[in-house]
Amino acid sequence: MRFSVTSIPFAVLLMAAGLCRADTPLEVTLVSEVTSIQPGKPFYAGLHLRHGPAYHSYWKFPGIVGVPTSIQWKLPSGFEAGEIEWPEPEPVLMFKIKAQGFERDVLLPIKITPPADLKPGERVKLGGKASWMACARTCHPGFTEVMLELPVKREAPAIDDKWRVMFDQERARTARSNAAWTASAMESGQTVTLKLVPASPRARKLTAEQAAKIIFYTEDGWIDSDKPQSAQVNDDSSLTISLTRSDIYLGKEPPRVLAGIVQIPGGWLADAELRSMKIEPVLQR
Repeated sequence: MRFSVTSIPFAVLLMAAGLCRADTPLEVTLVSEVTSIQPGKPFYAGLHLRHGPAYHSYWKFPGIVGVPTSIQWKLPSGFEAGEIEWPEPEPVLMFKIKAQGFERDVLLPIKITPPADLKPGERVKLGGKASWMACARTCHPGFTEVMLELPVKREAPAIDDKWRVMFDQERARTARSNAAWTASAMESGQTVTLKLVPASPRARKLTAEQAAKIIFYTEDGWIDSDKPQSAQVNDDSSLTISLTRSDIYLGKEPPRVLAGIVQIPGGWLADAELRSMKIEPVLQR
């Protein structure tokens, strides 16, 4: 198998050259969860993405096509920005190609840490250049300068009611690991077999019809997002999920673990909501 760090970017450029137009059917806005900044106290901002009809943008790993949304910050001295804390993805189609992204309007939370020596009474501008690709039958790469301005106050900031619900929703959609299930993975040729075994009574018992709706999202591109996936329920209530290895991988050597998210409507737990579960089983070869 050939491992390349250039194949996918080159393919994306070819796709963009042939399919893209200058207009971008995506509105990107920088928003804040709070109405002011307290010196030295971290808070959350976020990129709010509003998609045009039938268009989608891409998750942190898009699959075999697409480019994830990103931001190149221009922050005042002493400010630090964390990585995007990605909510769970959705299955999307770039024409007929299956990928990983968002069709719904989505907010991408980012933790911002201000310096401790900010002076109450000041106003601070936070901004940067956001870039993305929005696709349907055609693709539209784009970028825009985004900015927000917040006052500095001595007291703890109030939550902005305009964005409170959406920040809470996106946090609830974040994939998490859970000890109610254990995962193992075996690779043979192009096939990767993922097995999920209930490890406690909290694990939701699934029917064959429910298991058929499971989706695996790759976090590093080792699994081909465009190939069919199948899941079966075993007699012991464990699950066997069949996946296909990608022909192109950006890493310099094969990964040690199967990094991804398994998602199912109704969730993985019998007593709580966990729609998207993060897994990292060691890949047995």
